[in-house]
Amino acid sequence: MSWDDELRELKARETLAFAMGGPEKVARQHEFNKLTIRERIAAIGDHASFHEIGTLAGVGKYDDDGNLQTFTPSNFVFGTAEIDGRPVILSGDDFTVRGGSADASIAGKRQRSEGLALELRLPHIRLVDGMGGGGSVKTIETAGRTYIPELRGWETVVSHLSVAPSVSLALGSVAGIGAARVATSHYSVIVKNSAQMMIAGPALVDWASLGDVSKEELGASKIHTRNGAIDDEADSETQAFDMARQFLSYLPGNIFELPPLTQTSDDPNRRDPSLTALVPRDPRKIYKMRTVLESVFDERSFFEIGRKWGRSIITGLARLNGIPVAVFAENPQVYGGAWTADASRKLIRHIDLASTFHLPLIHLEDCPGFLIGKQSEEAATIRFGSQALATLGQSPVPFCSVIIRKAFGVAGGANHKPGSHHIRVAWPSGDWGSLPIEGGIEVAYKAELAEVDDYNEHLARIKERLNRLRSPFRSAEYFEIEEIIDPADTRSVLCKWAKLARRATSLEPARFSYRP
Repeated sequence: MSWDDELRELKARETLAFAMGGPEKVARQHEFNKLTIRERIAAIGDHASFHEIGTLAGVGKYDDDGNLQTFTPSNFVFGTAEIDGRPVILSGDDFTVRGGSADASIAGKRQRSEGLALELRLPHIRLVDGMGGGGSVKTIETAGRTYIPELRGWETVVSHLSVAPSVSLALGSVAGIGAARVATSHYSVIVKNSAQMMIAGPALVDWASLGDVSKEELGASKIHTRNGAIDDEADSETQAFDMARQFLSYLPGNIFELPPLTQTSDDPNRRDPSLTALVPRDPRKIYKMRTVLESVFDERSFFEIGRKWGRSIITGLARLNGIPVAVFAENPQVYGGAWTADASRKLIRHIDLASTFHLPLIHLEDCPGFLIGKQSEEAATIRFGSQALATLGQSPVPFCSVIIRKAFGVAGGANHKPGSHHIRVAWPSGDWGSLPIEGGIEVAYKAELAEVDDYNEHLARIKERLNRLRSPFRSAEYFEIEEIIDPADTRSVLCKWAKLARRATSLEPARFSYRP
């Protein structure tokens, strides 16, 4: 006796599953400049590392004798794989089968992928294309009933955020629960032109008398990478896969590990004399903060996150002598680096990421304070800014700040983490206070100025007098700034700090859950 017949049936069923929605649907996927789910999995994972789970799941139709006549494979594919030799869970929608909606056993497979990622403490990469597990109207007829939305298993998705990294890639028209799955991750990417994300599609929007709009008008990458719903955009699926791999390279496999170290040929004591002339003496003139980021961190290691939104603060991951760190820095080219409501929201997520995955946190500061004005007040900037400052105070990871130029007002106080004894240095261009003297001098000396004959000359003398007193060296005398350094030595200072921070980093979980 042998099991040859059953093994032949196994191979036949696998062949039907690998055919996905059939040649016509596969060709249509390619016409829209999109890969199929199996092509995507092969492209993002290490070669031949994918082990599929649930290949045979789907909907079969049988004749009266019990022989299989037709088979529709599940439109959700998942399994284990490796990325750069490290284990992950890969899962994704097969848009060639019912457009990725909730047919053909998708719910059980999706929940199992999330559950395995949580229980095995593995990073999870979601390749979302379609409803991402949501139902279609046709489901009512095929199921013979409708259902009450319960979001079963959603607690697993949320719990995973506090255990292991999750990445979501929007690779097609993503709506409903699919959109929620993209947003509920540590890092998300959308592909320009071939992908959109929306709460509901054009047909439902039109039915609700909210206008006749296209998918691009509702959910193009330029919309969601500028409002913060998605972190970044890619020009192609291949670039999106590269971005996902790069993001994961800075993070541990889960919160019970430290971030991985890498080898670098970049000298930790490398000096950059060009930094000494970077900051203009005129406080109204700007410079490129990204020049500092590119200089002080390991060569080509700075990985920016959220470049298109909250642009007055730059956030990203980087390495110092091979040690992964998280960094944020004000961007003088946008609102002079003032904190906006969106920038504060972006910063909250970034600090939470660092706190969750044990990434030492660096602040390169040039902060004139919160953005002022009517629009800023209407955006509740003080609310989100206060939340960002609270998030910094709650963060358990080592913190270091380099004051490059301005540190004014409440937001400027982020050069120090409350309740912490950490390393803080300043460049000679450091300039700080409760508010810039240029904005308050005429109010503070109003009475004195009213009594003089030459208003402008006397104002200039007051400014000269105050400028001598606001020298960062005066602050250093009182130990209000611990150290003033040559800008050329910034990399060396930070590399020494990173080595100490690595020793001090604890594997204890953060006191709060990651907030998506």
